Amino acid sequence: MQRIYEPENLMEGELLQGMLASEGVEAHLVGRDLLGGTGELPAFGLLGLAVDNDQAQYARELIAAYNAALPLPGDEPDSFPGVLVC
Repeated sequence: MQRIYEPENLMEGELLQGMLASEGVEAHLVGRDLLGGTGELPAFGLLGLAVDNDQAQYARELIAAYNAALPLPGDEPDSFPGVLVC
């Protein structure tokens, strides 16, 4: 297993874990249970996505493509031109 990415928060970690699963990559969200100890534990570096060694490069490529993606033109709401509201 290799730790390939540190999500900013639990929501991003779960979103990326689901995205990887949809591409056939089994990812484990390491440190999920440690978040309740914030304050007694360091606030950063607790979460990490880990995958099998043979899928690590592919998973890194998928995450890089996800992070580089831009909204499709026309997906912006009329009330906020130029801004994608999720």
